[in-house]
Amino acid sequence: MMRRLLLAALAGAVLPGGAFARCEGSVPQPKPQNTFSQDVGRDFDRILDDGWIEFALYEDFRPWSYEEKGKAAGVDVEIGRLIAGDLGVTPRFRLVAASETLEADLLNYVWKGATVGGHVSDVMLHVPYDSALVCRIEQVSFTGQYAVEAVAIAYRKADYIEKPPTPPFFRFDPVAVENDSIADFYLTSLIGSVETIRRYRSADLAMNGLAAGETRAAMGPRAQLEEGVNRHPGAGLGVHEPPLVGFARGRWTLGVGVNFQHKDLAYAVDMAIEKGLADGRIAKIFAAHGLTYTPPER
Repeated sequence: MMRRLLLAALAGAVLPGGAFARCEGSVPQPKPQNTFSQDVGRDFDRILDDGWIEFALYEDFRPWSYEEKGKAAGVDVEIGRLIAGDLGVTPRFRLVAASETLEADLLNYVWKGATVGGHVSDVMLHVPYDSALVCRIEQVSFTGQYAVEAVAIAYRKADYIEKPPTPPFFRFDPVAVENDSIADFYLTSLIGSVETIRRYRSADLAMNGLAAGETRAAMGPRAQLEEGVNRHPGAGLGVHEPPLVGFARGRWTLGVGVNFQHKDLAYAVDMAIEKGLADGRIAKIFAAHGLTYTPPER
């Protein structure tokens, strides 16, 4: 999943500029034609009338969104509750599987719906806010920036007494990564396909491997690493965010996606998030999960 999300952000590394210059040379995807009304989601007035709003969230994605005791839980779930509370409606959560590309996820869950038995949700959380995406995918309103995520390194403190490790250490020291993730991609590009890069099926398992002493470090998105540290309080683990040489995009902004036809809903969601940032409620959500919080530049 993270490879799909973060390679999309990497590919979108562009210099700041005006809206026209930013999109110059971009080829937007075709707008939907003859789309049935049930496929474009509900407008803001209907959401208010119905009294509930549905959020699409990624499944099995600790600490952001996952199922616990039959209910959705995680940081993004709490962000959804905050939005719904400000809109005065009840939140509903739809845990969805990640596709091969972010574009496919947005098509399936935001602006069209899967071909067979699919429907769009009102809002999708954990959508990277990126200039290239804004230009290329006109069917989605990218808004509601609520946090900044970054690639970091978790490590065994006993193995790095003088200073925490940086990527060159992993030419010799074993490091855990999620298979086909952005950390895997970066390290392989930097130091080659060496045996010290130990690949796991998920970030959770990579952190379990680190805690068990199978590796000396793990590399991946900071929140996922910190969640692993919190799950293994007695393992003597730490997390730091070193400079990453040659990394086009080691930090990225998280926001929401809303169907482009429902601008009033997008504005309302963005306003709710802005209020949550201003009064500290969003920062408190991260703190409650034991995570470092970096607010976005809005």
